[in-house]
Amino acid sequence: MVKISKEKIVYFIVIILFTGCANQLPPGGGDVDKIPPEVTEVFPPDGTINYNENYFEIEFSEYVDKRSFKDALFISPFVEGQLEYDWTGTTVTIEFAEGLKKNTTYTITVGSDVIDRNNSNRMLSSFTFSFSTGNQIDKNSIGGRVFSSDREGILIFAYKLGEGADTLLNRKPDYVSQTGSDGTFQLNGLASSNYRIFAVKDEYRDLIYNMDQDWIGIPDTDVQLIGNDTSFSGLHFKMFKADTTAPRMIKAIMTDDRHILLSLSDDVDKSVLRSQNFYLVDSTINKTFGITFVYKRVNNNSELVLVTYSAPSIDNVIYLFAENLSDTLGNTTYNDYISLTVSDKPDTSYPKLISTLPQKNANSVDFKNAQFTFYFDDAFLKDNIQRNITFTDTLGKGVPFNIDYEDDAAVIIKPLTKLKSDKDYIIKLNLAAFKDVEGNFRDSLYEFRFKTISGLDFTGVDGKMLDINLEDNPVLVLENTKDKKLIYTKKLNDEKFSFNRIVAGKYILWCFLDKDNDLEYDYGWPQPIKFSERFYVYSDTLKLKPRWVITDVIFQFK
Repeated sequence: MVKISKEKIVYFIVIILFTGCANQLPPGGGDVDKIPPEVTEVFPPDGTINYNENYFEIEFSEYVDKRSFKDALFISPFVEGQLEYDWTGTTVTIEFAEGLKKNTTYTITVGSDVIDRNNSNRMLSSFTFSFSTGNQIDKNSIGGRVFSSDREGILIFAYKLGEGADTLLNRKPDYVSQTGSDGTFQLNGLASSNYRIFAVKDEYRDLIYNMDQDWIGIPDTDVQLIGNDTSFSGLHFKMFKADTTAPRMIKAIMTDDRHILLSLSDDVDKSVLRSQNFYLVDSTINKTFGITFVYKRVNNNSELVLVTYSAPSIDNVIYLFAENLSDTLGNTTYNDYISLTVSDKPDTSYPKLISTLPQKNANSVDFKNAQFTFYFDDAFLKDNIQRNITFTDTLGKGVPFNIDYEDDAAVIIKPLTKLKSDKDYIIKLNLAAFKDVEGNFRDSLYEFRFKTISGLDFTGVDGKMLDINLEDNPVLVLENTKDKKLIYTKKLNDEKFSFNRIVAGKYILWCFLDKDNDLEYDYGWPQPIKFSERFYVYSDTLKLKPRWVITDVIFQFK
């Protein structure tokens, strides 16, 4: 009998374990994997009829993350009960615990959220196949595209229309698909019926639309797939947040005896924000204090700073009240209050200039309809502001101007005459005039220099709209891909269009039918349904170069 040492036994066990596990691991080493996974084979094959098994199989081109696959697998119509997953290498078998319905077409969609295990590459587009437990397969289809900055991985919910059409989003959809990397989608294997389709950024992945959480795209029409109408294409969506919750005060704390830092549940509409929206109540002595100033913190629209002349007592119980506080969608809190953490720390800091729009030393300011905003970190008294500002060219020639206020900590300077092109200007602010409620100020002079753009540096685009009915109030929009403030809108009065004095850059051209004639795109509303306005996007991104107008753009509205 041959004796084997303990060292050799351990060695053989390690070898066996290593080789046994090797088939379960993706290959390592080499160049960085940039190839996205894809579905290479399915069972049963697409279009199979009279299928009587209770499972299907999917094989991938490489090892994929199992969790991402589960999250990206959609079965239509919706299947009750748990699914059982069995993985063998790159192939997964999915079994229906409760079997399949008779004479039913099932559509399996593997969404683009699937990633590989090697480098987390996503599938380029969703994959769909269908099979039927009856002797025929439903072949109706709906296709379209979601236009959004974050359009990848958005779910497409399809509902058969019937009773309770305005409560469809309260249940799981009858059919589901997912957008690819370019926002396109395809719903296949649909039964003959009337459908309502939504695009949903389903954050919880529960196949239920949550209004307070999920972004949604509303269709411009329902889709009828009956008789000879077996397919529908060109269903387009723009995403938005259908928020119905009014802003509420979350936390209020005094940073010193004059300033209150207020945190809100949502952004507020600064165009209707006033100091009169707030007041303090000292419940100990039953006394009310007004708020003198209110302004938004820079780069944080859900935080406000309130300023009061009267310092509340640190020994008393103080409450902050808010009235008619609205967000940008018009949701309004009519009466809200919160306890205030009081401070008796004295306010000793002066208002500091923290940013400008445009930036200091900008060399591309438009000489037409120019305006300049100066943002401070504290509110300031406004008695002597205009007389402490000068606006001149570099030769000292004055420019007449008016001032306005974005809020109590930001002053806007607007020239009353058109500036000259390709010319240098200087705006000077005597900061000693910008005093806070305690009288704190900085005795210094701030110079803001800028240069206007040359009129020759503008660009433009000319073209023609096809297949458009001018009675539908079509509106063209030219939108910069990087700077969302660069957006140009034009109502079409005939088929030809022209955009002039455009700042150079990359642009998307799109057109919508302005049903309510307000020159703004209407996203619609989920429940009760209000359809969106119909729109189409020009197929190419326009690269508009300085001093060069693109002509003969043919935009077909379909």
